[in-house]
Amino acid sequence: MATEIERKFLLKYLPNELLTDSISISQGYMISKNGNVIRIRIFGDESFLTIKGKTVNTARKEFEYPIPREDAKEMLQLLCEKPFIEKIRHTIDHKGFEWVIDEFLGDNQGLIVAEIELGEIDQPFEKPDWIGKEVSHEPKYFNSNLVKNPYSIWVSNKKSFRPDF
Repeated sequence: MATEIERKFLLKYLPNELLTDSISISQGYMISKNGNVIRIRIFGDESFLTIKGKTVNTARKEFEYPIPREDAKEMLQLLCEKPFIEKIRHTIDHKGFEWVIDEFLGDNQGLIVAEIELGEIDQPFEKPDWIGKEVSHEPKYFNSNLVKNPYSIWVSNKKSFRPDF
């Protein structure tokens, strides 16, 4: 049984000079209920079925299985809620940790978050200078919730938007 321990942050700025490893991601949610999700993801040339349990603190059970790309495409079209999550993922190594920066596209265009996966809930790590406010415990930033309440709606509902760094 795998456990995912993940922390999520807004960015103060996008470190463009560090963005050398990037990949396109399309993902959809077949089920998203009570914090449990079943997700289909096309990640570059790979495709996965992922089942995640409810997040407690910053940890959750996660089970991920590779599936054929054609099956993933069909599942996205036929079985997943719309709109899909579309994003470009950048990977950056910083002081022994891998950070991923997700630049969202489509209905979530303009949202950019960084995530770090840890081995333990209280594992110490150094934040790069481009990391801003932590949003790990804010459900509106969960990908599964961005399907139901896209970022574009948040921005259009605010007269003047400035992220909380």
